[in-house]
Amino acid sequence: MVGIQWLLLATIIPCVLTFATGLVNVSQGPEALAARKYFYVGGHYVNDGTGMHVMKDQMPKQALIGSTPRMGAKAGLHGSWNEDTLYTCSISRNEADQPTFLVTVRWQRPLTHAMARGQMGDPVFDAFYASQVQFQNETATVQTTNQRAVVALLDIIGPSIIITHSQGGPIGFLIADSRPQLVKALVSFEPQGPPFQDRVVTSSTAIVRPYGLTNIPITYSPPVRNPATDLRREINPPARPDQSDCVLQASPAKQLPNLATIPQLVVTTEASYHAAYDYCTVNYLRQAGVTVDFLDLPKAGVFGNAHLLFLERNNLDIAAMIESWIQRKI
Repeated sequence: MVGIQWLLLATIIPCVLTFATGLVNVSQGPEALAARKYFYVGGHYVNDGTGMHVMKDQMPKQALIGSTPRMGAKAGLHGSWNEDTLYTCSISRNEADQPTFLVTVRWQRPLTHAMARGQMGDPVFDAFYASQVQFQNETATVQTTNQRAVVALLDIIGPSIIITHSQGGPIGFLIADSRPQLVKALVSFEPQGPPFQDRVVTSSTAIVRPYGLTNIPITYSPPVRNPATDLRREINPPARPDQSDCVLQASPAKQLPNLATIPQLVVTTEASYHAAYDYCTVNYLRQAGVTVDFLDLPKAGVFGNAHLLFLERNNLDIAAMIESWIQRKI
């Protein structure tokens, strides 16, 4: 394990943060830090139209370095609307709140670990909602700029474990594709999906991720030059009535060779909208030759979580499961 960093790659034009424990602890005391460092990666100069130049697409990094290193550094990519504070700061408990925060209406699954009612005026919800910000809505731009910036980060810090969430998911795949020798494991918490389409969220059959997992090119074998014709698709029916059908590759499936050698884990909760389709992402990866484990939390006996599981009361129980998986794989 010596020399391996842990990266928790965070955001929509995200901030990448290196920290010690991976998931937020809602009950822990003050952090004990040996050092705090800041730096930037990526970025390039563009003409501002007046003959002068400005820098764009740079990514700030904050490194919190503990006095007793554990497994190196984690880097995580969080999803849209969020700031990295959701991953680095605690939210206080409100024991009187009813557990109905961020309930998904469509599947009516119980949410039992939330800390707020999800209404204006609730102090915990207000603290959460203050973290929701505007974001770049052009997904290809988000993926391109973040892929470049995090690859630049890995070139500086070396071998790393990548943890992604939501919109950060495809960026994690792209980073692993670009630097497979530097990504020692990839953990995807409810990655943006399902393959090709946003059918569950928008009820649309439009192809929004032409490269299956991503909007921009990723390495396939045989190569994909025109995804509209080179990635042949077929619809696979769901195994359960509460699941979405899956758009996968038609046989023979093209492979993802740069992802195939990296240990991967996809994590899905019970009460999230992702519960209906994350299995499609897992099946797509496996079809493309990637060895990936699927931690479906309710099947593992963990019930009542939703999409922001790292903010919920049992987050450390889930974190321990992820830590255990990484220990076995690295």
